[in-house]
Amino acid sequence: QVQLVESGGGLVQAGGSLRLSCAASGRTFDNYAVGWFRQAPGKEREFVAAISRNSGITNYADSVKGRFTISRDNAKDTVYLQMNTLQIEDTAVYYCAARVGRFVYTAANGYNIWGQGTQVTVSS
Repeated sequence: QVQLVESGGGLVQAGGSLRLSCAASGRTFDNYAVGWFRQAPGKEREFVAAISRNSGITNYADSVKGRFTISRDNAKDTVYLQMNTLQIEDTAVYYCAARVGRFVYTAANGYNIWGQGTQVTVSS
């Protein structure tokens, strides 16, 4: 079973950028589709972006299209989420999730492996 660890979160001003990393350990990561989700206080967890195991398919929530980019480096067993032009509404705990297979899911229940999350706070 793969284990996931997110990093790269922090405090940034509106308009700034952060890059989140999701590092996998335990098994080869290149057979897993990966998604990023976020959860703000008092809100449900929501889909942010997803990438297929060979990077051939990416999917984004409308709220982040054009600002966030998901990518992966299977040689490093890591998936990235580059977040640009951050807005206050992007403040949340960000989670990466994974599932074996070639399909990309936008629903949280499509993934069965989750990291512990990393906090992103965007200030005005």
